Amino acid sequence: MEKTPRGTSVGVDDPYEFAGLCDHLTGEGQCRYALKHYAHDPEFARERASEEYACPVVDPDTDKTWADCPHFRSRNRDRECVRCGLEEKRLAHDDERPLLEEHHLSYARDGEQLSHEITVYLCRWCHSKVHTSWARITDDAARDPDAIAALEQRRGREHEELGFESAAERYDTDDDS
Repeated sequence: MEKTPRGTSVGVDDPYEFAGLCDHLTGEGQCRYALKHYAHDPEFARERASEEYACPVVDPDTDKTWADCPHFRSRNRDRECVRCGLEEKRLAHDDERPLLEEHHLSYARDGEQLSHEITVYLCRWCHSKVHTSWARITDDAARDPDAIAALEQRRGREHEELGFESAAERYDTDDDS
């Protein structure tokens, strides 16, 4: 299983199995990285420019994979735990710790520089299980009871905020005097 630099598990054998489309890929199949960050890697940008910035990985006539691209990045945008399915519930103007945390699936090995960022979301409870045990992201996992309780507390507070209370009720104005 892949490991972090500290030696803890990331919960997968191959991070690319969980990678979606590259974040730099445009709807037209072009590489946004080469277009917008030319100065970061001029050689790469020149190569992409010579092919009208086409992403070689999405070309059906090539056998290249995301692992072959030096600037591949895939960050999960779904706001739910990929292991147990717990969805995020944030309240406006609330500083509480989020229920979900970004979990990195790829790290630099042997002092190499990390070039691929592959991340998914895990709830805090699944995140700790993956890093502190042999738990895998692909495990058929039930939601942790503490996670369910935290989610329901936030839902309850959200419903309280949405409830209507008239000004008379709020300020309890009695005209008996």
